[in-house]
Amino acid sequence: MGTAREPRPAKYFVALLSPDAELLDSIESELSSVLSGIDERSEPVSWTVSNFYEKEMGPGLLRRFVSFSNLRSPQDLAAIKTRTQTIEDAHRTASSGRRINLDPGYLDAFKIVLASTKNAGQRVYLQSGIYAEVTLLYHDAAFHGFEYTYRDYLWTGTLEFFTQLRARYMGQLRQLDGPV
Repeated sequence: MGTAREPRPAKYFVALLSPDAELLDSIESELSSVLSGIDERSEPVSWTVSNFYEKEMGPGLLRRFVSFSNLRSPQDLAAIKTRTQTIEDAHRTASSGRRINLDPGYLDAFKIVLASTKNAGQRVYLQSGIYAEVTLLYHDAAFHGFEYTYRDYLWTGTLEFFTQLRARYMGQLRQLDGPV
């Protein structure tokens, strides 16, 4: 029989999506107030996965990932998603609606988990209308997706970002409590 234990802390990140490059930069301070200082950021890249968000946010969408220096409990995911929704709402305009999409998630030694407000077969309910989904698994020294994994999480640049982020995370764990 196993013994229940608290998990090791996780490394949080947020996926940002907006047509406004300046907003991608300026929103970072608001995210830092929720999650701690930013320690890694990807370059913004054109988001060409679908036109799902274009009706609401317009064309020319850019995707960026940012990660945060402090490690936190995985159990914080639902609360963090709720806070990022508040930030999104603060940047809505009456004429054009949402200007930015913020999707928080976390990385641990084995996986990448995303928060969502939408239920699906692969998602598990957490609390307060928030679900969690394992989006990528780490094995054989690389991240691997599933048939439901969002396509931009399978892009080479995204996988490289998360691989570097995992290396940073593993170093942070070693500093906290020795070899993992």
